[in-house]
Amino acid sequence: MEPPIPTLCFLLLILITSFLASTIQAANSNLFREYIGAQFKGVKFSDVPINPNVNFHFILSFAIDYDTSASPSPTNGQFNIFWDTQNLSPSQVSSIKNQNPNVKVALSLGGDTVQSNPAYFNPSSSDSWVSNAVSSLTSIIKMYNLDGIDIDYEHFQGDPTTFSDCIGRLIQTLKDNKVISFASIAPFDDGEVQNHYLALWKSHENIIDYVNFQFYAYDKSTTVAQFIDYFNKQSSNYNGEKVLVSFVSDGHSGLGPGNGFFDACRMLKNQQKLNGIFVFSADDSKANSFQYETEAQKLLASPN
Repeated sequence: MEPPIPTLCFLLLILITSFLASTIQAANSNLFREYIGAQFKGVKFSDVPINPNVNFHFILSFAIDYDTSASPSPTNGQFNIFWDTQNLSPSQVSSIKNQNPNVKVALSLGGDTVQSNPAYFNPSSSDSWVSNAVSSLTSIIKMYNLDGIDIDYEHFQGDPTTFSDCIGRLIQTLKDNKVISFASIAPFDDGEVQNHYLALWKSHENIIDYVNFQFYAYDKSTTVAQFIDYFNKQSSNYNGEKVLVSFVSDGHSGLGPGNGFFDACRMLKNQQKLNGIFVFSADDSKANSFQYETEAQKLLASPN
């Protein structure tokens, strides 16, 4: 007996859905992202070469919830700007976006240090932290006409559950209010760091668009084969389609662009796993005329 027509239609729908899902999963991305402004080296958006055939995200670094008027804890969700505002101003954001329709600009939260002290995530109250963070960041984002946020806390005094709750609510509220259109996280392979970000990921994966995994936090002696292993490991921790590869401009750690990074990228691209590249940071890249940014974008834009 032949199966009834509705059953055939249902089976056909399953096959089509599976095919589309596999096609989406097996697709490289042309996303390029670059942190800018944290080291106050006078770099401007206009200094950085922008390939028109990539999706380009500048990430202003950093906005930090460090309020010198607060006592005893300065981490109360009241974010302030700690990037080079003289060279990276609201008018310059508007200018670079107007001149390059493929450019979006985000801001990163936290970072490593502020005034030579660790930038801790340490809210005394989740509700007040979220309320203050939504208010202060909305003001900054609207002032600068920004498109998204990146979460780059690297030091914690709050537990993973509190981190997940606060950051998840922050991202969700900013998206619901249409203040931002995307959000990313920037973990690296450290036990405490991973515990916090994986707690956030498991609870809020659906509202996190990109994982700026800091592969440059691995040792400078990292080989291409090890890099691929690291990528596969982190792709299993996070959604593989969202994990971007990365290098650091000053070459002090990780697999560098002069030591095989682009070989690893080409291998991932051949495997349909190259979801994008990000760099830390434009401040240091200025010294070598952004040669690796140019190469990275050319690789991303290439059909092969």
